[in-house]
Amino acid sequence: MSSFPSLLRLAAAFLTATLLSQCTSAVVTADEVIVSVKDQRLGLYEKGMLKKRYKISTSKFGLGTDLGSCKTPLGRHEIVSKIGDGLPAGAVLKGREWNGEVLSPNAPGRDPVVSRILWLRGKETTNQNTFDRLIYIHGTPEERNLGRPVSYGCVRMGMQDVISVFGEVPAGTPVLITQNGLGRRSSELDPGTEQDDRNAAQ
Repeated sequence: MSSFPSLLRLAAAFLTATLLSQCTSAVVTADEVIVSVKDQRLGLYEKGMLKKRYKISTSKFGLGTDLGSCKTPLGRHEIVSKIGDGLPAGAVLKGREWNGEVLSPNAPGRDPVVSRILWLRGKETTNQNTFDRLIYIHGTPEERNLGRPVSYGCVRMGMQDVISVFGEVPAGTPVLITQNGLGRRSSELDPGTEQDDRNAAQ
């Protein structure tokens, strides 16, 4: 009988350790990102189903892949680097490093990259220079302009929104930038139409 309390204590310790490990592990649930130029929204998809939507901004110069064009590239990409983990919302990333400054939303006269960077690499011949063009999904202090195409090629998000997305997608996550609208299912996009639109945007 004397061993029974010991077994209970051992079981309780095991249960506590299990619960703590689950609480402290990173929650990464999205397996696909779709950026809709039409909707000016970014969607996180899990197993093909739309999970979350965020307001974004693509380029005010339109769509394309030419060097120096400041246009947003269409097509299939992947996240190859995540920068800014643990930094406060509004942390200014200059040259992909925090310069110690933190901005508030809509800080007057300021338009740097803030909070987090998700660096993209193109997966198609039409957008293979995306990485070299420094095309990111990143935070912006100009949150009042989200929902309209106002960027210089990157996909801009709100300061807190990009932190949320950063925490849900690992490096290697596929990203599709499309002229079509977001659907409840990622399979609702028409690849044939998308290819035609992408060719027309070059």
